[in-house]
Formats: sequence, C-alpha cells, structure tokens
Amino acid sequence: MGLITAESVSKEYRTGEITVKALKGVSFDIEPAAFVSFVGPSGSGKTTLLNLIGCLDKPTDGQLKVADTDVSDLGRKASAEFRGSHIGFIFQDFNLMPVLTVYENIEYPLLMVQSLPPAERRERVGKLLQGVGMADQRNKYSDQISGGQKQRVAIARALVTNPKLVLADEPTANLDSGTAHAVIDLMKKMRDEMGTTFIFSTHDPKIVSEAEIIYRLEDGMLVGKSVQSGGSDHE
Repeated sequence: MGLITAESVSKEYRTGEITVKALKGVSFDIEPAAFVSFVGPSGSGKTTLLNLIGCLDKPTDGQLKVADTDVSDLGRKASAEFRGSHIGFIFQDFNLMPVLTVYENIEYPLLMVQSLPPAERRERVGKLLQGVGMADQRNKYSDQISGGQKQRVAIARALVTNPKLVLADEPTANLDSGTAHAVIDLMKKMRDEMGTTFIFSTHDPKIVSEAEIIYRLEDGMLVGKSVQSGGSDHE
C-alpha cells in the first residue's frame, strides 16, 4: 500500500449553469519517501489535485487515501486535524509571516497543532534551522532575507511537524535558476534524512528534471508517467 492511493478521482466545480471538470478519473499510487512532480499546462488540474491530496478540498467522485486514511470522507474539522498531523505545505510566495522572526515562523505550526513542551519545540526548530542552513539568520524578519532564504525557511516550517508528506505548489517560481537548484537539492537532502515524501505541482523544468517520478496531466486527465533514476544531474 502506498502513502497516497487515488482511484478514479474526479473533481467538478459548478458556477451557475456551468460545470467545470477539473479532474477526470485520475488514478495513481505514490510510495513513501518519493520525490514526485505533477506537470502540465495551466488548467490541467495540477493545483486541484494538490488541494485534494492536502485535504483542502474533497473529490466529487472516486476514492483518495493518504497515510491509510480515506480523506474523501473527512469533515472540515477532521481534515484540518489530519493536515496538521500529516502534511506540510510550501508555497511559491513563501507565505512567511512578516511580524515573526525566522525562528518564530518555523515554530508557528508547532504552536498551532501540537502541544509540545517548549524544550522539544526549541530542539526541533534548532535542528531544522541547522538543516536548512539558516541558524545564523534565526532572529531576522522575512523582509531582511533573500528569496532563496525565505524558501529555506518555508521548507523548515513545512517539516517541523515531522509530516509524512510535503506538498509544494510551484515552489521555485520566484527564484532564479541557481537558487532554485539549491532549494531542490535541500528538499532532496531533507527527504533522504527524514523519509518525507515531496510532491510538486509545477511546469518549472528545473523541478521536472530533478523529480524521480513525473505524472503528466492534460485537461484533467492523467496522460503519462515517467521514472527518472534519482532525477537528472545539473551544473
């Protein structure tokens, strides 16, 4: 059994008299510690699929299991609790809170979803600050660090709850090529150390070249799967 199993998952949105079929009978299986990219043009269903996996939305039809839980049937409160316990998110615009320091941004999910003693919170945050190379920037605010550093903080924040799964929607869109490759390498390092599955929604060739499994979406349908051994090397 994989970490994520989708069986004939469909999603429809209704706007007045119009029904938009964002996903049409998508099926796939993703194993733990995978490095996966969903690729396709705008409107192909990539972000919709990530929203379903992340329990931000529910399928119209089909079954979707994440970490042995049928998330298709979860209510709003149960979905929020599941997200807090199992899933981390990385966004293209970083979503850091400007009034919090680097340290406080990483610590924030622990304050929201887990009742950890302060000493354990400090240990987790400190370890991740070291892991993403931001320990010396811990007391700075988001407007005092670069885009690449912000994304490193976002990665640490996504991992601080020890999630089984991290979902990243166009995480390198606002980064230059060199910084993007460094961020991707960091994600792979954290995956190898923590066993976390990373799933990307992207059309960025930098991520596509580094993904180990690539699913291609077109017009809401899964039209192909390819496997790259460890992703391709880059300069």
